[in-house]
Amino acid sequence: MDLANIKLDLLDRPSFEKVQAKPVEHAPRILLLYGSTRERSFSRLAVQEAGRILQYFGAEVRIFHPKDLPLPDDQALSHPKVKELHELLAWSEGMVWCSPERHGSMSSIFKAQIDWIPLAAGAIRATQGKTLALMQVCGGSQSFNTVNQMRILGRWMRMLTIPNQSSIAKAFLEFDENDRMKPSAYYNRIVDVMEELYKFTLLTRGQSDFLTDRYSERVESAEELSKRVNQSSI
Repeated sequence: MDLANIKLDLLDRPSFEKVQAKPVEHAPRILLLYGSTRERSFSRLAVQEAGRILQYFGAEVRIFHPKDLPLPDDQALSHPKVKELHELLAWSEGMVWCSPERHGSMSSIFKAQIDWIPLAAGAIRATQGKTLALMQVCGGSQSFNTVNQMRILGRWMRMLTIPNQSSIAKAFLEFDENDRMKPSAYYNRIVDVMEELYKFTLLTRGQSDFLTDRYSERVESAEELSKRVNQSSI
């Protein structure tokens, strides 16, 4: 087989043994983000319901509350809320994103959280290899604009975004006076999405390096190493 244009010493052959799920001692760690700071935020109520389901499955769950998070570029990385977000990101193995839809798009509050997520050196992203589930809440009829936008973001951030997703229409009708979600097809869909997220996280955690390792980046790294070695010998 002629592969003259490929550096075969850097071309890894995936094998069945390498893709086996490996047991990890701690519970799956899931971080949930939502996109509104209103006193009665339906995106917050939705992720709280999602968090309860994940905890039942056996996950360790943390929710980041975006109140007082500054706009990107307005503060240094040392800001307490920015540090909190970064620490939770490093801790997590999977994420749930839920935003209200505003003007056919995700909210600025939600997008600010995404924009604060750091991009590591080179092509390796801080979110790379983490699982992701997507949800949105709607003030009117059901829409998928926001989850579709977030899916593009998740792919660009190299996250393992699960196929299923949730969109809650007229969210103000779906929660009771105790801020718990009422039984409905919308609630059942959230259960489906969290179940799928948990399964994908169990299958992929501990294997991020294997799943996201890329030939093009190995070539680039090898070439950069060669340049450094040559320069040091001058």
